[in-house]
Amino acid sequence: MEFSHVPVMYSQVLESLAVRPDGTYADGTLGGGGHASGVCAKLGPKGRFIGIDRDEDALAAASDRLLNREPSPCEKHFVHSTYAEMKAVLQQLGIPAVDGILLDLGVSSFQLDNPERGFSYMNDAPLDMRMDAEDAFTAEDVVNGYSEGELFRIIKDYGEERWAKRIAGFICKARKKEAIKTTFQLVDIIKAAVPAAARREGPHPAKRTFQAIRIEVNDELGQLRRALDDLMDVLAPGGRLAVISFHSLEDRIVKEAFRKRLDPCTCPPGLPVCVCGKVADVRKVTGKPLLPDEEELESNPRARSAKLRVIEKL
Repeated sequence: MEFSHVPVMYSQVLESLAVRPDGTYADGTLGGGGHASGVCAKLGPKGRFIGIDRDEDALAAASDRLLNREPSPCEKHFVHSTYAEMKAVLQQLGIPAVDGILLDLGVSSFQLDNPERGFSYMNDAPLDMRMDAEDAFTAEDVVNGYSEGELFRIIKDYGEERWAKRIAGFICKARKKEAIKTTFQLVDIIKAAVPAAARREGPHPAKRTFQAIRIEVNDELGQLRRALDDLMDVLAPGGRLAVISFHSLEDRIVKEAFRKRLDPCTCPPGLPVCVCGKVADVRKVTGKPLLPDEEELESNPRARSAKLRVIEKL
C-alpha cells in the first residue's frame, strides 16, 4: 500500500519553524514525510534533518521520498524511535541542539487507511492499533484484558464518549461468550451499546471508542507528557518547537507544559519578590493556537480538530 498522508497546516508549520538553510531540524513524527519535505527543501548543504518515527513503514516510505524521490542537499538521518527518546537520539548522533522540532500528533492517514493495522472502524481487521509493530501490547489486549472500570475510564477520558459506561459494560458482557478479536466484532458491540437515537447523530458511533483504545495502546498521552520538557531542553537559542494536536487532552498537556516553562517560579503566591531564581527560558510564538483555514478544511476534513502551538527558546 502506498504511504499517503496529507500534511496538516503545512504552510503554518513551515512559517512557524522559520527554517534557516544552515540549521538543524527534527521531525519527531515523520509519517509520510509531508512536513519534512518542506523543511528539507529549505535546507542547504550545511543544513541537517533528523526524522524519527515509531512506525517502520512510515520511516521506510519517508526516507525513500526524501532521499530518492525528492532529494535535497542537506544531511539527513532517519531513526526508528519515538519523539519521547529524541534527546537520546540526538546524543547518539552527536547533535547537541536543534533549531526546530515538529510534532504532528495522533494517527496518520496511512495507518487509518491501511485495513491490516486495525486502526479503522470502517474495515474488518485484527484488533491491533500498534504504531510500532515491535510492541507486544495490542488493542485486543485492552478490549479483552481490561476491567470494566478501566475500559470505562479510558473510553470516557480519552474518547470523551458520552456512552462510555454502557460501551464498557457491553464489551465485558460480550467477551464472556467469546474473545473479541476483530474490529467489526468491536464495532457491532459498540453499536448495540449506543442508543439508536444517538447513533443517528454525529460521527460514527465507534469513532471515540476506537480513538480511546488507540491512545491507550500507544501510550500517546504518556509519551507527550514525558517528552515536552526534554524537547524544549534540546532547542538551541532561537530554536522553535511546533506541536500539532488533534485531541483536547493532547492540547491541554502541551498548553500546560508551555505554561510551566513560561512561568517556572515556585515561590509561594504571597511573596512580594521572587526568591527561587527560576526564570523563563522560552517565549510564546503563538498566543492562542493556530487553526486550519477554511480552504484546508474543505480539502482535508481530518484537519478539523487540529491546533498548532509554537514556543521559542530564549
